[in-house]
Amino acid sequence: MKMCLVNSKILRQLWAVVEQTQSSTLLGLSDKDLVKLLLGQIESNKVLDSEETLSLTDYIYSRTLLIRDLAQARSAL
Repeated sequence: MKMCLVNSKILRQLWAVVEQTQSSTLLGLSDKDLVKLLLGQIESNKVLDSEETLSLTDYIYSRTLLIRDLAQARSAL
């Protein structure tokens, strides 16, 4: 199993972006586009080096189902 090493500050930023992004957007994108959107939002706030970008990309891909579950739960409220 490949380990995704992402520092806690970047992880907090990622989950804040997930919470701030409209549920319909998160649910309507393909996995690839979802990863690109979230990664782009993080990179707009902080310059990531190539290792951080790769690790964050892997992390987001590994959490797409969770992100969609959270978005679905929010949209049901």
